[in-house]
Amino acid sequence: MQGEEFGGVADALRNGDLEAAGLQPPERLLLEFAGTIARAADRVTDEQVQALRDVGWTEEQIAEAAYVAALFSLFVRLADAFDIEPPAVYEPHGIPAAATREDDSAGR
Repeated sequence: MQGEEFGGVADALRNGDLEAAGLQPPERLLLEFAGTIARAADRVTDEQVQALRDVGWTEEQIAEAAYVAALFSLFVRLADAFDIEPPAVYEPHGIPAAATREDDSAGR
């Protein structure tokens, strides 16, 4: 999903609105899985992982998604610890809503 035609999808994802992004079930489940890891990795369930398998994700793809989500969470926490903010050129419209939600238990 690249290019101008996917601008609305990119904005929805940037703001954490999976509903508005209009994703297909496999991609939505994978992003929900990554979100669970980012917020509270200990809450990933066997059923959640099985649902990923059921929609066609392989063991390797599921593991890679887990690694990426965990590493991203690490980078965010390190940036928070050192009060590092991205340069304005990377966030011309401000910090994404998904990163500023009050109900996000990940602290970001």
